Amino acid sequence: MHLRGIRASDKQTPTACADVLLLSAASALADRCNMMLIRPVAAADLDALVELAGLAGAGLTTLPKDRELLGKRITKSVESFSANAERPGGESYLLVMEDRQSHRVVGACGITSKVGGFQPFWSYKIESVRFESNVINVRKDVPVLTILEEHDGPCEIGSLFLHPDYRGGGNGRMLQLVRFLLIAEHRDRFESTVVSEIRGVLDANGRSPFWNAIGQHFFGIDFAEADRLSVVNKKFIAELMPRHPIYIPLLPLDAQAVIGKPHPDSARAAQNLETEGFRFSGMVDIFDAGPVLSCPRDEIRTVARSRREKVGAIVESGLSSGRFLIGTTAENFRACGGRLLIRDGGGVVINADVAKELKVDVGDFVRFVELD
Repeated sequence: MHLRGIRASDKQTPTACADVLLLSAASALADRCNMMLIRPVAAADLDALVELAGLAGAGLTTLPKDRELLGKRITKSVESFSANAERPGGESYLLVMEDRQSHRVVGACGITSKVGGFQPFWSYKIESVRFESNVINVRKDVPVLTILEEHDGPCEIGSLFLHPDYRGGGNGRMLQLVRFLLIAEHRDRFESTVVSEIRGVLDANGRSPFWNAIGQHFFGIDFAEADRLSVVNKKFIAELMPRHPIYIPLLPLDAQAVIGKPHPDSARAAQNLETEGFRFSGMVDIFDAGPVLSCPRDEIRTVARSRREKVGAIVESGLSSGRFLIGTTAENFRACGGRLLIRDGGGVVINADVAKELKVDVGDFVRFVELD
């Protein structure tokens, strides 16, 4: 799909001219300078992903600090995007955020269309067991952790990481929401329930109080190594994970305190997911006890409120509207933030720089949702 040369004079119809309100030159320049492009990962992004993974710290399982594993992750994503699946079959989609001025990859996020199968989805379910004694008139509900092994699991989002230099200005929110824009456009490719494993609490040295209380005793390796191995092959989990319920009050206090709590660096991401409709599922990660958030796919705010419209006009100057997350509907998915005007007669007006980054022209369709 080619973007032809764009001039305001030959892209605006009389109706579009009446709809378009111009921003100041300074505001338009700010929009251009602050735009980030989000696109599928490519083989050429390996070095950049290795650098990002090195900054991510322990606990971000789906963005491992391993060049070979990251290379395989890229290959699987490329294959998944090319497969054009008609139903969820475990495809793994990895997107990267690129600074459009420097062409530097500064962030990543991912979606797995369906978890389970030969690599089950493991979690602890927080449940309650009642103990009663009529002799001493005691009735007590004791919280326990019950292991779950899910082979026919939900869609999972993960791998969310943004370079520290690019945090703020809405970049993180855009990187988080773009996955839902992709899901909205291709709903049949993703399971009807979406979950997110939020990174759990670690100490200053990257150690997990929860892992030290449970996993360490059965696996005989530290948290970071277990986290790395879980990406390579989850079989060792089935072989070594204790199957009996874990009574929470018997755990050390520091382990109890982190159950269901997000890592401080992930707290904002969890809050953003809650504004999208996600809620705590009552499940936690088996390694660090981070919360598992869940939401029905079609009830996610971005999925439910996003719209698909034809590009009716492209203008050189800025538009006085709120900021939107705008994505393509073609096979080669791309998305960015930008101004967009919805026309009363149908269709939308977008800026020329947005059209250029998305590689769309008048007559093409875009999907969008409000960012502000």
